[in-house]
Amino acid sequence: MEKPDILTDLDVASTTRSVMKKLPEVTLAFWIMKIAATTLGETAGDLFAQTLKLGYFLTTIALFLLFVATLVVQLRSRRYHPFLYWTVILSTSMAGTTMSDFMNRDAGAKYLSGGATSLGWGPQGLGLGYPVGAAILISILIAVFALWKLTGMTFVIRDIVSFRGEALFWTAILVSNTLGTSMGDFLSDSSGLGYAGGALLITGALLVLLALMRVSGVPNVLLFWFAFVLTRPLGATAGDFLTKPVAKGGLDLGTAGSSAVLLALLVGLMGYAQVRERRTSAPASELEEQQTVSPRAG
Repeated sequence: MEKPDILTDLDVASTTRSVMKKLPEVTLAFWIMKIAATTLGETAGDLFAQTLKLGYFLTTIALFLLFVATLVVQLRSRRYHPFLYWTVILSTSMAGTTMSDFMNRDAGAKYLSGGATSLGWGPQGLGLGYPVGAAILISILIAVFALWKLTGMTFVIRDIVSFRGEALFWTAILVSNTLGTSMGDFLSDSSGLGYAGGALLITGALLVLLALMRVSGVPNVLLFWFAFVLTRPLGATAGDFLTKPVAKGGLDLGTAGSSAVLLALLVGLMGYAQVRERRTSAPASELEEQQTVSPRAG
């Protein structure tokens, strides 16, 4: 009579783990939403900093505070909510855009258009340049992963259930999105590849990572984080391609129009993810409730 009881306990633990998950499964839909969110982060960050002329300094402060606010709600949540999760992803992407611009750019004519000599209140930028900025961000990201490794917690996002593990995850997300912006801007503006060329190069690199998933001995977790970083510059180059003038190789759709279209797309995808999550989590919730209410045999 004890064996069925042990199996039941294991089933309940498994169900609770599934219901209490805080992060999504990594599927094709996940990557589509990631690219949409990072592209919107690029256009929205430029909308506030450049089009509305708030400047990189003020916009970075405002968007970082928005990231902190959304992150607090995410950390306090007891389960995975697609709208909340992707809102935090979007906030890291927007904050990462202006943080990267503030680090790498200055008030030079190269970064200011229309004869402007300044952009918003406060420091115009540190002017480190894309290579130096990327090197600093890579060092910070490596330090985050090293600390993560020392804690002994998993890098597999579907298995992250602790507060500390999730805090490390979101720290890595913020740094990787900032790094990805620097990489995307370098490819678009300084490498000579242009927006389309940069996007094609990153797409090729992502296809290589996809092929490596079938190679035994290559950890999928490592491939995931490489892909996560690379989808950010893909979003950056795509965002620049949508918003920049035709003379510079863009479509000149503007930051406001592009952001509105991308926001509508992302909200639609978030709605789809929310419906799907409810459908998949409902049976598990019902099973957990039955196991809690029903008296145990014996």
